[in-house]
Amino acid sequence: MDFMGITSVVSITVICYLAALVIKLTPIDNKWLPVICGVLGGLLGVLSMRVMSGFPADDIITAIAVGIVSGLAATGANQVFKQLAPEPKSGAQAAAGGADKSKRKK
Repeated sequence: MDFMGITSVVSITVICYLAALVIKLTPIDNKWLPVICGVLGGLLGVLSMRVMSGFPADDIITAIAVGIVSGLAATGANQVFKQLAPEPKSGAQAAAGGADKSKRKK
């Protein structure tokens, strides 16, 4: 896979990630985001195979598979950012030094 092939796969992931961010603003339940990103990635994989000369798939099944994996990678990237980002402390937690008052022994 040359540089153009890698770039096309990454571009599918970025497009799916941005689409997921837009979908989060709608009333659609977030549990559907992986499915939506996978389907969108599959469609973009087929489109990329037809349009881009350096796409790493030569047949439609491989293009769909590459697209789905790229779309699902977008949801995985979102979860990595969520897990690595520090959780903001609420006012009560900050005042108590970060400890949750409900977990303290009485």
